[in-house]
Amino acid sequence: MNIEILTLFPEMFGGVLTASVIGKAAERGLLDFSVTDIRTHATNKHRKADDPPFGGGAGQLMTAQPIFSALRHIGTDGKRLIYLSPRGRLLDKVLIEELAEAPRIVLLCGHYEGVDQRVLDHFAFEEISIGDFVLTGGELPAMALIDAVCRVIPGVLGSEASHAEESVYSGLLEYPQYTRPASFEGMGVPDVLTSGNHRQIELWNFEQALRLTAARRPDMLQAFRDTHFGELDKQKKRILETVLQDQTQEPIL
Repeated sequence: MNIEILTLFPEMFGGVLTASVIGKAAERGLLDFSVTDIRTHATNKHRKADDPPFGGGAGQLMTAQPIFSALRHIGTDGKRLIYLSPRGRLLDKVLIEELAEAPRIVLLCGHYEGVDQRVLDHFAFEEISIGDFVLTGGELPAMALIDAVCRVIPGVLGSEASHAEESVYSGLLEYPQYTRPASFEGMGVPDVLTSGNHRQIELWNFEQALRLTAARRPDMLQAFRDTHFGELDKQKKRILETVLQDQTQEPIL
């Protein structure tokens, strides 16, 4: 996958694109990134890329000319053009997997009060939001999108099953996990996890995931029941029905 980023603050992306899983995948040639400083394409004397909006209003708006020039410089043919915006389509599992199929993506990071609408209209940008809140600019949402999308690309994670089993993507919140030592400052781990009985461990993990989801996201638990009940074996069906019927469980904090 090739991802091109247009931003007023290219220095913000240095660590994100070179560290951890994303950086290693780029080193192996699975991912390719380029970052374009929009200011360098401004034609005015002071490389100014913002101006007050017509009609008044608070703040500044990114002007059309530098963004048009930057997009024409990198080219847009055959690329999926995305503008990070709180008014856009919500980034979720379906959209993440859809974006992971795109070989070339351009991410436009707005700043201040956003960008001149003519940019979005002329180049037919799609708008994507990471949630119902507003940040100073589109750089952090772009980083979140990059991380979420790239990790579902085959080969990026060490285990192909990792992202599918993670919290939310599985349809349930993730069960508690422990590692060595088995005893730490008087606190142990559930006996089942050290039993070596893989089936019992699987069922324990499943029940814990159900109970966490019931306590924190009952809407998600019901959706899981409606979607996946028929796929479960008899033991897991019994566990799920028990959790759904248990109205006296204490909230898990």
